[in-house]
Amino acid sequence: MQHNAELFERAKHSIPGGVNSPVRAYGSVGGTPRFLVEARGAYVTDVDGNEYVDLVASWGPAILGHARPEVVRAVQEAAARGLSFGATTPSETELAELIRERMTAESADGVLAPVEKVRLVSTGTEATMTAIRLARGFTGRDLLIKFSGHYHGHSDGLLAEAGSGLATLAMPGSAGVPAPIAAQTLVLPYNDLDAVRTAFATHGDRIAAVIVESAACNMGVVPPEPGYNAALTEIVHEAGALLIVDEVLTGFRVGSAGYWGASLADGPAYMPDLFTFGKVVGGGMPLAALGGRAEVMDYLAPLGPVYQAGTLSGNPVAVAAGLATLRLADLDVYATLDAVSARLQSAVSQALAAEGVAHTIQRAGNLFSVLFSDTPATNYAQVQAQDAFRYPPFFHAMLEAGVSLPPSVFEAWFVTAAHDDVALERIIDALPAAAKAAAAAQPA
Repeated sequence: MQHNAELFERAKHSIPGGVNSPVRAYGSVGGTPRFLVEARGAYVTDVDGNEYVDLVASWGPAILGHARPEVVRAVQEAAARGLSFGATTPSETELAELIRERMTAESADGVLAPVEKVRLVSTGTEATMTAIRLARGFTGRDLLIKFSGHYHGHSDGLLAEAGSGLATLAMPGSAGVPAPIAAQTLVLPYNDLDAVRTAFATHGDRIAAVIVESAACNMGVVPPEPGYNAALTEIVHEAGALLIVDEVLTGFRVGSAGYWGASLADGPAYMPDLFTFGKVVGGGMPLAALGGRAEVMDYLAPLGPVYQAGTLSGNPVAVAAGLATLRLADLDVYATLDAVSARLQSAVSQALAAEGVAHTIQRAGNLFSVLFSDTPATNYAQVQAQDAFRYPPFFHAMLEAGVSLPPSVFEAWFVTAAHDDVALERIIDALPAAAKAAAAAQPA
């Protein structure tokens, strides 16, 4: 660990907190962050030469495994032709067409295709920020509804905390967010349709949109109640507002058409107005997208009055990674992800149960997380009530055994198509000691 510790101290002198994204600082679990220098298949390697089975997968994009040769080759070939043009390229249209093709699903009402046009951007934060601006421009309204515990990037209006009541406008959730901007957002409890109805009854003609994670994955995994997303769509549309479904994490990871497509197999059909995508859609490169029905999307400049621009939007190297990843992520890949995830979920649960640790495995497709409570969580308050103090010792026991988990109990676990029997056995072998460490943990 010598070089990891030295690099962390060195980084603190030039980078706030020594990291460029807060969760990397290990603030939730303690200890020294690992500085990674290589990733291949199901494994990552730190600067001290320690190899770990990886269950972070770059927070989702490495759906095929790290450094998949076909993806790397596509990136190399694109880079050789030029890193950035600041102009339109043919590959941008190819990726937009592929996203449109993916976002279709069969239903009792026939084939649903809610994504008619796509705008490529560079980050998930940019995608959600643009979708919200677009919804406001299209509806001529200002207010936004989001849900407690859902994360849609770090733009000002989304860093908001709930007010004192269901229909109360939000307060700033971060220093640097002006109160008037936070007050354009209403923060409601998740999986509570009555709360949404109350907000619309009070502010209905002022609400431009509701933004919701297709399945919540940024407070641990908390899936929507059966039929929730469809019922939410009805409420929103009856009020003349738009529904933005955030699939930055779930999009093209839990199925060919994301969580939206997967959920139609077991529930009623629904048609959101806008989607946001990130992570998998860029194959690990800085790329994200928003898409939806043409009537709304055409409000974006240059056709419409809603401005959005980006020098690196549709960057050819990033687009090459996204195209290669999506083309390789076929039905066999999703079947593998589901099987690997199911096996791992069972092993984690068995290990914790053997030590008498209260827990629930929370899942949304192949995404899952461990909740240290016997009672499943359906909202953020229930997630916060778990025995979160058990996770840091569990995390470090796994890390010492060569398994890299997300460094926070409030994050999803990610498997890849490269997690073979050898990788899974290494994880499973590490679980008993980690479960003992969780069992022995005491509140601070």
